[in-house]
Amino acid sequence: MYGLENDVLWLSGYRQEQPELIDFQGRTVVLQGLDAWIQQDAEKMDSDSIRKKWKEIMADWRIWENDRDEHCCIVIGSDISKGIVPMEARDRRWRDACGWVYQDLASISKRVDIIWYGINQRIK
Repeated sequence: MYGLENDVLWLSGYRQEQPELIDFQGRTVVLQGLDAWIQQDAEKMDSDSIRKKWKEIMADWRIWENDRDEHCCIVIGSDISKGIVPMEARDRRWRDACGWVYQDLASISKRVDIIWYGINQRIK
């Protein structure tokens, strides 16, 4: 966990930082590596439990975001749904859970963008 500025908090699943809501008084929170957090969860949880956990985490951040007009929570996750379906059950669970969590997140988000090769496409 580190702040780029006093107003920005950047939490990364790739550094195994915790994504749960904390007392942060700045303006912007970036949750990077949603796919990495879900991969960690897939090691020890079933898909329904993963989905429930992330609905709760995102609901908390949504409350934080709606608390003040200047609050903004940005979530970044890599698309792992392309290509051949994995043979290992754990890897399939990770892939499926990512898809469900991303859909749940998109449904509560005000804005959703897909970025391919640095090119932005707003889908919501």
